[in-house]
Amino acid sequence: MDGDVTLPPRPHRRRSTVIAASIAALALVLAWLLFIALPRWYGTNPAQASTGASPAGARPSAPAATAAKKIKATLFYVAEDGMTLKGVQKEVPFGESVPDQARAIVEAQLTASPPLLSAIPAGTKLRDVFVTERGDGFVDLSTDVSSHHTGGSLDEILTVYTIVDALTVNLPAVTRVQILVDGKEVETLAGHVDLRHPLTKSLQWVAHDTQ
Repeated sequence: MDGDVTLPPRPHRRRSTVIAASIAALALVLAWLLFIALPRWYGTNPAQASTGASPAGARPSAPAATAAKKIKATLFYVAEDGMTLKGVQKEVPFGESVPDQARAIVEAQLTASPPLLSAIPAGTKLRDVFVTERGDGFVDLSTDVSSHHTGGSLDEILTVYTIVDALTVNLPAVTRVQILVDGKEVETLAGHVDLRHPLTKSLQWVAHDTQ
């Protein structure tokens, strides 16, 4: 025979090609369903579903806050007669050490809300607290305790013993307290009570009906 003759493709080769194309098309459809269509319908990312990750924008729930430890302390406020102090049982934060507990007590003592009336001038802030090994406590207050004081010997006594008794009554390790103002020793707050030395507890200014 003259020249080359091209034979038509065999039927089984065409069938194989059609089957392979069908399988590829089916795989594409399944991939689309699995990774695009179904996640949109159900709002889930397959990667998140397999790993347990939270959806975008979701925040893990925070563990419940552990309640801070507290202790009961006797704090002192002006009694209804205006002439004495009254002891009131209140919760204050727990301190790991004596100075820490002393600080928590004084800070609570500086805060008073109605109907309680504080003998300490409003705006007074605690600067620091020191406690020596022999039991002397030093309470360093801002200048407001002096500059904003109303004056008068009785008012000054109530101010001083509010602080002295708050520490000596609640902390056996503190036997005496000296009040400092702005980091310095002072003679008095308002001209009457000698503050040049630490003072011991004195309950003569406290009414007996402690709450």
